[in-house]
This record gives sequence, structure tokens and C-alpha cells, in this order.
Amino acid sequence: MGRLAEVRRLTAYDRGVFDKFERAIARRGWAEATKNREIGHLTLKDTLVHILNVHEAWLVAVAQGRWEVFDDPNRKGAAVRSFADLWAYRRRVRDGEDALLAGLTERRLAGALQAPWMPGRYTLDDAFHQVSYEQAHHLGEIIGALWQADRAPPPMTWIENLPRR
Repeated sequence: MGRLAEVRRLTAYDRGVFDKFERAIARRGWAEATKNREIGHLTLKDTLVHILNVHEAWLVAVAQGRWEVFDDPNRKGAAVRSFADLWAYRRRVRDGEDALLAGLTERRLAGALQAPWMPGRYTLDDAFHQVSYEQAHHLGEIIGALWQADRAPPPMTWIENLPRR
């Protein structure tokens, strides 16, 4: 399997797991989603928003040169005031990712990227992995917060959420 196929599989996995966590948090209600849990982004909702911010920063702004996304106040956690706002933001981020994925080639995947906040040399392939690993890190925070609240988190393992070939 080539790198392009693996990136598509990784993206499908990331989306499926994110959606499971988003649904699990939505089932608990807005008050639970916005309760300060003393995790990195304080609330479960703001942690989900941050995950979307990371996807949008790397795969829309950096990868596609769409720097204007950083000027949009609606990508801030405070601007997301309901689950409808969260879902709208997720759709916007995924639309941006889908635009990238639609024309993605092995050559483009191997191409160099540069984010103003990140030193070093890396490729678009690296950016896809960055967003995936960062999502896993922040979902780990949510998992810990859910366990502390005596709530079982959704499964996030690769094997349990394996995108079918």
C-alpha cells in the first residue's frame, strides 16, 4: 500500500474516532461538555475545538495556503456556543480537508511544507501524521477526564476502528 492510501486510511480513522468522541460528549449534554475538567484546554468541548483547529491549521492553512482561516473568530473555543456550532465548524474543517484530499498525489504528499510556528523541514505526509498524533494526544486527555467522571470513553484503538480496505 502506498503512502497516499495510508494517509487516506489514517484520515478515515481520525474522522471515525473523532465522531465517536463528539457523539459521546454530545450525549452527556452541553453542561458536561463545557465543565472545566482542568485538562489542557479545560473543557471537553474546547478540546474537540482544538483538535479541529489543528486539522484546519495544518491541512487547510499550511497545506493549501489558506492563511485566512486564522483570522476567523469562529474557530476559537469561545465562539463555539452550542453543539450546532461545533458541528458546523467540523463540517467546515472537513470540507477544507476534502478539498486537499480530492487532488492529493504521492508527489504532493512528499512535498515540503513550512508552518510559521514550527521550525524544521517536513512534508505534507508529516502534516497528516502530526494532526493524527496530536488528535490522539488530546483524545487521551478526554479519556482521562471521562474516566475521572466515572464514564467509559468510546474505543479509540486503531484495531477497533480499523478503516476497511
